[in-house]
Amino acid sequence: MSLDEYRKREFKQVGTRVRRPDGVDKVTGRAMYGADATAPGMLWGRILRSPHAHARIRSIDVSAALALKGVKAVVTAEDFGVPEDDFTRDVQDNCMARGRALYDGHAVAAVAAVDQATARAALKLIKVDYEILPHVTDVDAAMQPGAPVVQEGRVQENVPKGFSDNVTAHFEFGHGDLDAGFAKADRIVERSFKTAATHQGYIEPHACLASVTSDGKADLWCCTQGHFYVRTLCAGILGMEASQLRVTASEIGGGFGGKTTVFIEPVALMLSKKAGRPVKLVMSRDEVFRATGPTVSSSSDIKIGMTKDGRITAAEATLRYQGGAFPCGTTEFGTQAAFAAYDLDAVRTYGWSVMTNRPKEAAYRAPGAPVAIYAVESVVDELCQHFGLDPLDVRLKNAARKGTKSSYGPTFPDIGLVATLEAAKAHPHYKAPLGPNQGRGLSCGFWFNFGGNTCVSLNVNTDGTVGITEGNPDIGGSRASISLMAAEELGIPYDNIRTIVADTSSLGYNDVTDGSRVTFAVGLATIKAARDAVRKMCARAAKIWGIDEEAVQWKDGAAVPAGPNAGKFPPMTLAEIAAVSAETGGPIAGHYEVNADGAGVSFGVHLCDVEVDRETGATKVLRYTVFQDAGKAVHPDYVEGQMQGGAVQGIGWALNEEYIYGEDGRLQNPTFLDYRVPVASDLPMIETVILEIPNPGHPYGVRGVGETGIVPPLAALSNAVSHAIGLRMSELPMSPPRILKALGGS
Repeated sequence: MSLDEYRKREFKQVGTRVRRPDGVDKVTGRAMYGADATAPGMLWGRILRSPHAHARIRSIDVSAALALKGVKAVVTAEDFGVPEDDFTRDVQDNCMARGRALYDGHAVAAVAAVDQATARAALKLIKVDYEILPHVTDVDAAMQPGAPVVQEGRVQENVPKGFSDNVTAHFEFGHGDLDAGFAKADRIVERSFKTAATHQGYIEPHACLASVTSDGKADLWCCTQGHFYVRTLCAGILGMEASQLRVTASEIGGGFGGKTTVFIEPVALMLSKKAGRPVKLVMSRDEVFRATGPTVSSSSDIKIGMTKDGRITAAEATLRYQGGAFPCGTTEFGTQAAFAAYDLDAVRTYGWSVMTNRPKEAAYRAPGAPVAIYAVESVVDELCQHFGLDPLDVRLKNAARKGTKSSYGPTFPDIGLVATLEAAKAHPHYKAPLGPNQGRGLSCGFWFNFGGNTCVSLNVNTDGTVGITEGNPDIGGSRASISLMAAEELGIPYDNIRTIVADTSSLGYNDVTDGSRVTFAVGLATIKAARDAVRKMCARAAKIWGIDEEAVQWKDGAAVPAGPNAGKFPPMTLAEIAAVSAETGGPIAGHYEVNADGAGVSFGVHLCDVEVDRETGATKVLRYTVFQDAGKAVHPDYVEGQMQGGAVQGIGWALNEEYIYGEDGRLQNPTFLDYRVPVASDLPMIETVILEIPNPGHPYGVRGVGETGIVPPLAALSNAVSHAIGLRMSELPMSPPRILKALGGS
């Protein structure tokens, strides 16, 4: 379908707010999450974790644990091989420390026992001889020559000399003449910023059940955002053929990027292999915080030049991201995203990946983008303030649009940034009055969106209903959106379709549910699979009518003659064709496999009002509005939920959330009591405004919406607080002690 055809199309089901197919099971407790899986003869696993930020493991004595009645297996790094490729080896060494514990909470041994009490007792019997080593947890300190080195030999060739070996990678994007651009500016602002590491904060801890049989076949049930990827990683770590490991994804109690890799699954499989019985592992909340990936913490320097009429003449950013004890995979995204919202003649962004003695970072909704854009949007806001310019007008003047050469290279096709900015300016929120100690902030946001490997099967049942089999865990309403797109394409009721998430042995490979890819990529494959089924049903109708296949078309859920020359036959519905399928050739199914590209980028704009209590430093969010381009909102309720959820997580990141490490390198706040996430009483109702600028790369114009929502809040909140107190804040979170310090109160 061309873009012009899309714009003329009147959707009948896509865009409606149908009931969610998993709603009843989830509110009644019938839904099966990771920790709900059980098996006959199941053992309980527990993991022993390092109490040191950095330590050499001289020896591990597990003899007393093995001798304890009820203990069936103990594993350490010695039970695993050494994968040849660096990435798989990093994943494995993060799951079980080899030679050195690299952070507080790093796994060093694991046990499987008949019950949890025995497993806990066994951990206490394992004797580990540690040699405590120097550690470093701050990104800037880790870059300095002479800093304690987390891992030797991980520096890429493009990293210049003069840094410690913790600096593993360097990235650079941009174009134009910076010197000439800055020379045109009436004012140049240079500022430095810092952000803390924050956790995704999912309610459900990691959990899995592994069963390895004596013939080498294995089953794994786990809460994950990508069970095909779990299979790839676990098979690689255990030296198995992928076909011998079947992975089934449970319902997922939150992920937000944090469940896109493995932390305990290979350990559970190895315990099961040694014990000869199924093994269940469930993380405690303390383990989740200490040993699973938060997002990066960062340090950055921003330099932007602007003319007095609001034109940005040049922009430069240096971003330093620490990704924990292994090379960071987030820096490149942040470096690309930093200035993506602007049409600039001269722009350059530099990114540095740095290792520290912290847990290995994991994705967190638009990984890398929020902290980069926070720093950039803060400086843009400061320049607007200096010149007395309307911050929305300045962003409109400089906004990227169709035909803009992006700061990271590609030229943008149809994008929705200008539309979101114009919607924000026209909204009553933007002109609402403010009171004493109150401030308003805004920020643009950007995310790339991905496509990737996708496989869908669509089966037409003889009773006229349809079953769809897809391979991506539903973390944002994809069952509903996929069913809606299939219903739209087939012309049958939404309630006549059931979408299920298949295990890894039932479908072709599907990439992880991340990158805001699922509604785009799986939706595209579903539409194509539906069209494949429609083609086959038209052929069946042609066979029944005795006419050529080309003389039949599909309309409103039925096969009809393509024109008067094709003959006069009454419409033959999907249900009627399905009912006689056994007599016309057998079962009817549609399939589609694709490595999808064409995922359109996504932009959003956030407005927020805050009030700061100058005596306590506490910030209250008074009003918050999100404007975002969804391409096409397949299920508006879910789209609004993604927009609101991203805003709430961003509010927590901006105001309260942070990993706090002591001088000993140990995490001091590994519980929800001490790691403060926003609750309902902290928040206003998040208003949403959905824009629909269709993505030409999708049959229905869909763009991903899951990640853009977390990108603007950091800067929007920081700008609002800075206006409210009359001082520019430059470190997140803006907790009460930091605000009081800025005000001179402590």
